[in-house]
Amino acid sequence: MMKKIMHALFLSCLKATELIEKKFHFKLSFKEKLQLKIHKMMCDACSMYEKQSAVLEKGMESHHKHSHEECDIEQLKKQISLNLKEAGN
Repeated sequence: MMKKIMHALFLSCLKATELIEKKFHFKLSFKEKLQLKIHKMMCDACSMYEKQSAVLEKGMESHHKHSHEECDIEQLKKQISLNLKEAGN
């Protein structure tokens, strides 16, 4: 009985990292949140992995946001240039 409880609550580091990554994009179930919290209380490596992943995720979001802004600016430049050419004719 105790073995089943332990197996249900404790995760491998591989499963913990999967849940950490999943957490950035989807909502975790109560069971997943509990399992991850218990695992991170015992595993410094996975706690550090979560912090590092959060930094990377934030950087990727920022880069993605800025790359879209640059595309919009380039499109705007083209549109202005086209409008000026049409106005000149």
